[in-house]
Amino acid sequence: MEPPPLRKAGSRQEDGFGGPPGGVAAMGMVPNLRRSNSSLCRNRRPQFLNNCEKQANLSSWIPENIKKKECVHFVERSKLSDAGKVVCECGYTREQHLEEATRPYAFLSKEWDLKKHVREMPTDAFGDIVFTGLGQKMGKYVRISQDTPPSVIYHLMTQHWGLDVPNLLISVTGGAKDFHMKPRLKSIFRRGLVKVAQTTGAWVITGGSHTGVMKQVGEAVRGFSLSSSYSEGEVVTIGIATWGTVHNRESLIHPTGGFPAEYVMDEEGQGHLTCLDSNHSHFILVDDGTHGRYGVEIPLRARLEKFISEQTKERGGVAIKIPIACVVLEGGPGTLQTIYNAVTHGTPCVIVEGSGRVADVIAQVASLPVSEITIGLTRQKLGSLFPEMFETFTESRIVEWTKKIQDIVRRRQLLTIFREGKDGQQDVDVAILQALLKASRSHDGFGHENWDHQLKLAVAWNRVDIARSEIFTDERPWKPSELHPMMTAALIANKPEFVKLFLENGVQLTEFGTCDTLLYLYENLEPCCLFRYKLQKVLAEEPERPAPRLRMHHVAQVLRELLGDFSQPLYPRPRSSDQPRLLLPAPNLKLHVQGVSLRSLYKRSPRHVAFTMDPVRDLLIWAIVQNRRELAEIIWAQGWRFQTAVKEPSPHCPRRGYGGLPCSSVARGGLPSHKSQDCIAAALACSKILKQLSREEEDTDSLEEMLALADEYEQRAIGVFTECHRKDEERAQKLLVRVSEAWGKTTCLQLALEAKDMKFVSHGGVQAFLTKVWWGQLSVDNGLWRVVLCMLAFPLLATGLVSFRERRLQAVRGLARVRAFFSAPVVIFHLNTLSYFAFLCLFAYVLMVDFQPSPSGCECLIYLWLFSLVCEELRQLFCPPDECGLVKMVLLYLSDFWNKLDIAAILLFIVGLTCRLIPALLYPGRVILSLDFIMFCLRLMHIFTISKTLGPKIIIVKRMMKDVFFFLFLLAVWVVSFGVAKQAILIHNERRVEWIFRGAVYQSYLTIFGQIPAYVDGVNFNLDQCSPNGTDPYKPKCPESDSARQEPAFPEWLTVLLLCLYLLFTNILLLNLLIAMFNYTFQQVQERTDQIWKFQRHGLIEEYEGRPPAPPPFILLNHLHLFLQRVVLKNPAERRKPFKSKLEKNEEAALLSWEIYLKENYLQDQQFQQKQRPEQKIQDTRWTPWWTCWKWRV
Repeated sequence: MEPPPLRKAGSRQEDGFGGPPGGVAAMGMVPNLRRSNSSLCRNRRPQFLNNCEKQANLSSWIPENIKKKECVHFVERSKLSDAGKVVCECGYTREQHLEEATRPYAFLSKEWDLKKHVREMPTDAFGDIVFTGLGQKMGKYVRISQDTPPSVIYHLMTQHWGLDVPNLLISVTGGAKDFHMKPRLKSIFRRGLVKVAQTTGAWVITGGSHTGVMKQVGEAVRGFSLSSSYSEGEVVTIGIATWGTVHNRESLIHPTGGFPAEYVMDEEGQGHLTCLDSNHSHFILVDDGTHGRYGVEIPLRARLEKFISEQTKERGGVAIKIPIACVVLEGGPGTLQTIYNAVTHGTPCVIVEGSGRVADVIAQVASLPVSEITIGLTRQKLGSLFPEMFETFTESRIVEWTKKIQDIVRRRQLLTIFREGKDGQQDVDVAILQALLKASRSHDGFGHENWDHQLKLAVAWNRVDIARSEIFTDERPWKPSELHPMMTAALIANKPEFVKLFLENGVQLTEFGTCDTLLYLYENLEPCCLFRYKLQKVLAEEPERPAPRLRMHHVAQVLRELLGDFSQPLYPRPRSSDQPRLLLPAPNLKLHVQGVSLRSLYKRSPRHVAFTMDPVRDLLIWAIVQNRRELAEIIWAQGWRFQTAVKEPSPHCPRRGYGGLPCSSVARGGLPSHKSQDCIAAALACSKILKQLSREEEDTDSLEEMLALADEYEQRAIGVFTECHRKDEERAQKLLVRVSEAWGKTTCLQLALEAKDMKFVSHGGVQAFLTKVWWGQLSVDNGLWRVVLCMLAFPLLATGLVSFRERRLQAVRGLARVRAFFSAPVVIFHLNTLSYFAFLCLFAYVLMVDFQPSPSGCECLIYLWLFSLVCEELRQLFCPPDECGLVKMVLLYLSDFWNKLDIAAILLFIVGLTCRLIPALLYPGRVILSLDFIMFCLRLMHIFTISKTLGPKIIIVKRMMKDVFFFLFLLAVWVVSFGVAKQAILIHNERRVEWIFRGAVYQSYLTIFGQIPAYVDGVNFNLDQCSPNGTDPYKPKCPESDSARQEPAFPEWLTVLLLCLYLLFTNILLLNLLIAMFNYTFQQVQERTDQIWKFQRHGLIEEYEGRPPAPPPFILLNHLHLFLQRVVLKNPAERRKPFKSKLEKNEEAALLSWEIYLKENYLQDQQFQQKQRPEQKIQDTRWTPWWTCWKWRV
């Protein structure tokens, strides 16, 4: 089984940048939604093979593709081994050879030849490795032939070992023996190496043994794994060692795979061999069929590193060749040759000065001109840095070293010398990344392609600090359009720091967020994203075959489901000739996206425009549906900021223009060109979307994150609204009810109500607005007693007993004041309350006193009264505040619990009235009407929700009712179990259904409240009070008894025991459980009573604001007038919408600019408060690493 073919270097896809609109290379790394795997569509979670299946696959694949080497001809060596044994020229003893190798006729030649006498065979050492006694997690290992193709090894690592393709390859080389490093330099090296590997997703390749530089790398990784400061990912350290030099390698031999193989590190008994380092995660053990020969792995390691560096890595739309860097510590002659080979092949090298020997030699001469690097200088350096072996250096060898050092220094652009404390450096990671960027410049010069490649590297490494210091410099002025592809890549890969960096360097969201860019972003949603799953369902329901491509109206369909039907689609379904507006000219980029050039994606469409994109809103939604907190924060905070200086709106302009400009000039050019500036509505919409998604999210962690983020955006909406309300109450209230075109023609208040953002609705500014609506044109300072007094005697209105908000009404007398008074919701409410109490009193009087065979006058008045209530319910059903279809009218009406109760009460009244009018059913009719009276009384609870005292208590009662229903289930189990057992023990074959119910359920239920059933203990046993045969319908059947002795025959001890247990569990356990549930509910609601009451207050205010002023039954006059206007005269409905306000463009522009200004104040205040926190001050005063101290560009 061959590994799949891999792309080679120099492919076209490396030249272009994979990004959509900056976007996707032809590889199609992220499939289109319609091509997604079906299992992913169903489960929204990737399905992984279990460990047994993985091991079985590995055990079958490795022997077919991975080989080892075995000596097949034993030729005795002239010298004995270190252990004094006879060995072959390969280094192994006779017992360690195959049987055929010891046959004398195996080969005619007696000269041992590595090429002839060593053969490849299926490997017998692979699987998981565990280091005994060290408590390390499992690693992977494999024994391979030195002739194994690198493509096979790469396939093994990425496909079977599950390693992610690296963004960077770091080859660490140097001294193979233990050497001394200064403690500070050692700490800097370890921290820097781990940081660059962890932050960039790099593979670190070493020799894998527990000695020298490999040991330093292993200890660095060990420190990383024990550190609590790093919590993301794992450092991949790959040790490539020689199989024949590994001590205790016999424990790794498992022909079918070691899962796991236990390896013992025995440094004392290793002799001239070496132990594997326990801190490496993967081991590739190179076998050439010999024992004890070092350096066998070097050619294969070089080929593997070269092969990996030729592969193309794609992620988030970024397509780059995997860069490689060589890091050198200390080292001897072999290390010099490694450096020479690296620079010859164009690999950048980082030399750590101070580590010793070769590294110090190169570091000390790297800055010298080549002409000054003489044989004498080389001799001097070798004498000082190689004192123990300087005697072995011959003159010819020194000349050879001098030539190699000169050749290395000639390519000084590939050399980076890391010196402790140089240029403020604190870690090796920046030196490694700078070396790669410097090498990239030396390869390609300083053209656009080179800078673009460097930026791709920085994004792939996720190192925004490198991008700031090395790429975004004065040498290269970036055009915003050139950053669009990388902006897309940063968004997809969820790299908020890069998004912020690109915004700082001129990227405009309004220019970046085209329709095609947005479509590409939605096509590349995370596989586990719930929104992606919902989009797949929408696409699957499309009648078009084959499956249609994703369009923005599909996204709008899912968004409307999340926002609610009260909103209009954000992206309407286009007609055949419609195209969305693309607002950008085509940037000059050589990119291709799914076979379509990027230039074509940005061209302005000449055809009819269906809708205008709102890039800021669209990108915010895209980030929110994926629960990406930091990205959404950046877009919300910076998306609506002005590109020029922001000034507070001038108070001198009568229309309150922006920055002193007249409102007309504000509309013409004083504001940004895009429309989506309503940040309060955006925050509330985000809260609504997140809360709706959380209801369907199955993953608990994601659900909690969504709810936390929803609360955060509610707090942001509160914060901005608080700033607005503090500045100007009237304008803040306009923001509440302004119709937002960007969010589906909804309002901030409507979004908050639909999202159940109780904190926002309970805000003082929102409540002040509701109170203002509640009092209508009356002044809110009027006492309630004055209002009631004027209701009962309206001529008092002429005396000025009540005041009005408008001076016009305050000055005039007559009909205008009467109309304004009786149209106020507070007056309508109290009139209807008095009317409803009168209706209940009259209803009770008829039921108890005046219920005649023929309806009396009072009863007829009740019928008229109820008819007016029915008419009012019909008006509420067919005249909603917003125009909508019949089905939506019905659903909207039935969404209110009290409307359902009204329907039930009216229907029950009709049933009772029907029975009452039939003489034979007069009494059943009265019974039904009596029950209906209870339902009408329950309707009073809705009326009293407006009371600040009774309203919260009613809310608590409603919550407790839910607790009761859950409790009844538990109670029913005990009641039925005890009742049936008691009935079966006491009574024999009771056939009367009503008495079975009495004995099994009714009596058991009454027992809870202290009514002990008779005959349980035989004390009150009396045969005269029961029916022996159960024939008397008014007496229960007698229990089991001895008729001769007149005594009970049932086991009294058993029934008494059952009764005691029953009372114990019901009276003590269950009832106390119910009390505890009530107490918990009370405390839970009591903490938020004020918020809940203020939130529910809106519904009652909205209901009575749109209600006709006359109370029932006089409301029939209003209904008659409405009927004549709408049905007879066909006049359109005049809808008063105090909760929705459509502003003029100039006024809206000025209002939104004022909102943006105050949002900036809010963000600055939040930033200041963050800095004032004690923990932040402590963190700021501590020493901070250099990478957190970049300068912001202005």
